[in-house]
This record gives sequence, structure tokens and C-alpha cells, in this order.
Amino acid sequence: MIARPFRLPEAIWAVGGAALVLALGLLPWGDGLKAVGKGLDVYLFLTGMMLLSETARQEGVFDWVAAHAVNRANRSPTRLFLLIYAVGVLVTTFMSNDATAVVLTPAVCAATRKAKVDPLPYLFVCAFIANAASFVLPISNPANLVLYGDHTPPLGRWLASFAAPSALSILATYFVLRGIERSRLRGSCEGGVEQPRLSVGGRTALAGIGLTAVALLAVSALDMRLGLPTCILGAMTTTVVLIRDRQSPVAVLKGVSWVVLPLVAGLFVLVEALNRTGLANALAGGLITASRASEPAAAAAAGAILAIVSNLMNNLPAGLIASATIIQAHPPRSVVDALLIGVDIGPNLSITGSLATILWLTAIRREGQTVGFWRFLKVGALVMPPALALAIGARLLVS
Repeated sequence: MIARPFRLPEAIWAVGGAALVLALGLLPWGDGLKAVGKGLDVYLFLTGMMLLSETARQEGVFDWVAAHAVNRANRSPTRLFLLIYAVGVLVTTFMSNDATAVVLTPAVCAATRKAKVDPLPYLFVCAFIANAASFVLPISNPANLVLYGDHTPPLGRWLASFAAPSALSILATYFVLRGIERSRLRGSCEGGVEQPRLSVGGRTALAGIGLTAVALLAVSALDMRLGLPTCILGAMTTTVVLIRDRQSPVAVLKGVSWVVLPLVAGLFVLVEALNRTGLANALAGGLITASRASEPAAAAAAGAILAIVSNLMNNLPAGLIASATIIQAHPPRSVVDALLIGVDIGPNLSITGSLATILWLTAIRREGQTVGFWRFLKVGALVMPPALALAIGARLLVS
């Protein structure tokens, strides 16, 4: 997945690895199917978000949003950068980092075309803020729910633990990324572009996105799973728009990047195989020993290590392994919180570190853009470490 030989999609390697594990008998087929089933909530969540995004794209919502952003920037690339970053924070916070990758990225592509600027700095915003702001709320990243399982802290306790760390992560990422891209943000850009009229279908799609954000907050407050409500609202929004416009669903269904779903399923199978090796038991023993020696040192080390591991194997399987380790080790709360920060911010180092970044890659490829592994790593190596260090440091200070 990291090297992507022959430029084949990332899903090929995840599914291929899972199939090899099953074919070699390293994991029984029945257990493999159960592992695939464990990802049901994630599949439903992604399906709903992708349906919303594709419906909005076809109804011109992204062009409408892009025109607003460009006109409000007043011909300033720096102001446009800040506007996009602020919107990215809001989308990630209230709809999840995957929504930022799926919903916001096409709008940013449209905005940069209208503004006639180099799209890369603004596209990087979508990728990096998707992870930097992904622990403001429990719903900001599905990996948060994976790590805590059925024991997600109440919202008040969550904010007490993560308000300051997430604020520092967001600010650090903004200033470092803006500094890296400062040469591309000089001069002026187009302004006063024609504001397209949003159709009834477009307004319906936009309302569906807003309703989904509200529903996710409500469902999270009730400590319920997010996948089914998101899928239902995405399917309902798409259906209403198609019926009103008297259109066939074929175009929308063809536009959705379904390849992401088998990629996730493959990762769940690989994690199940790893758990069979006793990896979680070994990690739990090490975590218990480190926590007894020094809780702050254990938290900092665990968060940093998980941040790096998330880039080697993607943060979704890394979070699943961390969750299994936590269940066996019962470490202090500060250690668990540091692990969550690591699994959320860590993926900003590499292009395959998180599912959100892979979704972002898929989105920009559809728009004719591409970013290679080394190009992303050069930026990520500067952006991720300060955000991670500040966030974990802030979390330890509030212990």
C-alpha cells in the first residue's frame, strides 16, 4: 500500500494480503468472514458519506460553495487558504475526517480552478486538517470509536481531555503548513467570479449534508453507532434528489469510489490474523510495565510509537490492535488518550497513514491531480511531529 507498485489502487494490496492470509491457512475462512463483518459500521458510514458527496457533486453544490469561497477571499490566496482551513476544521469536527476527504476535497478543487491558483497547497489543507482536527469530538474520526470500542468517554470528559490538545494540533498544523506553502500563496488570485445558482436538487443535497451532521452529533451523544444513520440519510438524500430530478441512479452509483470498501474489509482481516499471533498480549505486557514505571513517559512513548506504526500499516488496523491491547492492559486514562492522539495525528506523516488520506487521494485523482508518497512525506515530516508533541504534552498537563 505504501509503495503502490505498478500504480495499482491501494485496495488491491489490502485485499490481496487478506486473501493470501486465508489461502495459507493463517486464519480460518470462518474467522475471516467474521473479521469482515466487524467492519460493518465503517462500511455503512463510508457508503452514506460517499453517496452524499457524489449527489452533491452532480447537483453543482461544490461549484456553488467554491464560488462563495473565492469571492470572500477578495483576491488573496492567503485568505483563501485560511477560509478553506476553517471550513475543514468545521467539517472534520462535526462530520468526521472521512467527510472532509470525501465532501470538502471536490469543493476545494473547484475553488482553485475558479481562483486560478496552484491547487496543491489548498488540497494539502484537506488532507492534513482531516487528521489534525480528528479528535475534537468522538465523531470526528471513526478511529476514535474503534479505539475506545463500547467505552467512549462522555462528551464532557472528552472535551476536558482533548479540547486543549486538539486546539494546539489545529493551530500547529495551520502555521507549519502555511509556512511550507508560503511561496505558493504569494500574489493574487481571481475574484468576483460568477456565483452559480443552486438548484432545488443542490439545496436538497446541501440540506442532507447538514442534517447528517446534526444526526451524527445526536447519535454520538446517545452512544450509538454512526454507520447506519449515516447510510440511511445518505441514501435518502440521494433518492429524494433523483426522484425530484427524474434521473437514473446509475450516474451516482458509478461515481462512488466503491473500491474503498474492500480495502477496509481487507484491513480488518489482516488485523484479525495479527491478533491470532498473540501480538496484543505482548503489547499489553509491555504497556503495563511501562505505565507502572512512569505514567507520563509511558503515555508519551505509546502515543509516539502508535503514530509511527499508523503510517506503516494504516491507522485503522493500528487502532484495532491498540484497542485489543487496551482491553487486556487496562492502562491509565492518560495513556489511552495519548494512544488516541497518536492514532489520529500520526497518519499526517505519510500518504497511506489513514483511511481519510486514502479517500483524499481517490478524490484528487478524480479531479486530475496526484501526489506521490515522497512528496507527501516531505510535507508530513514537518507538519506532523510538532502537532503530535504539542497535543500529547497538553494532554499530560491536564492529567
